[in-house]
Amino acid sequence: MGIVIVDVCDGNAITTLDIEGIIEKEFPEVAVMMNECLSFCGLCAIKPYALVNGRRIHGKTPEECLNKIRAAIKEELAVYN
Repeated sequence: MGIVIVDVCDGNAITTLDIEGIIEKEFPEVAVMMNECLSFCGLCAIKPYALVNGRRIHGKTPEECLNKIRAAIKEELAVYN
């Protein structure tokens, strides 16, 4: 299990990308957890998002969201360096 957890709702637009494969390849210390529902249905219907160690990260497009997720992961990992 990673020291950073990225939770993704499998019904969210971010899943148009292989978010699990991309993140876990770039950051081996990160675990991506695909969930059936994260209970943010209003947000899920509006824009791509994920939770990084419990913090909501969202963007206008899946690509923008992915870049923000990367930045949030780097912030989280900085604590351990």
